[in-house]
Amino acid sequence: MARLYIVPTPIGNLEDITLRAIRILKEADLVLAEDTRKTLILLRHCGIENKLSSHHAFNEHKSVHAVIERLQGGTTIALVSDAGTPGISDPGFLLVRECIKENITVECLPGPTALIPALVNSGLPCDRFIFEGFLPHKKGRQTRLLKLAEEEATLIFYESPHRLISGARS
Repeated sequence: MARLYIVPTPIGNLEDITLRAIRILKEADLVLAEDTRKTLILLRHCGIENKLSSHHAFNEHKSVHAVIERLQGGTTIALVSDAGTPGISDPGFLLVRECIKENITVECLPGPTALIPALVNSGLPCDRFIFEGFLPHKKGRQTRLLKLAEEEATLIFYESPHRLISGARS
């Protein structure tokens, strides 16, 4: 029976991929990748030769129905992002939601996410935390930060290193 596998990929060190993730990537009929060039490096490192197709924030709305049709036709698909777990500040949510609507089995493998190791390594309290992902760049950013200022939990944000560097120069 076909299914969609959500396959976390290493953040930085290619050796952090799990044995199960390697097996699923080998067995899948198709690997959907946020950036096929980056995924190809991982697949080659693991000795995997598999069909690879692009699935990213700029094409997922257009391609989601075609992917659903392939799944309904019996194709087993593995979805990966550039690093970490698809759907966590990366493409994946839309496809998972549509699979659930269509009663297509979705299986998310455990694996790397940047937020948990960063939180644990920070020395900040880990018992309660709020993950915000990426804040809006401009519109709504200040409003969101003011709302979050009242929280008594550790707050976790994602930010692009390029934006941090350009912000330091301004």
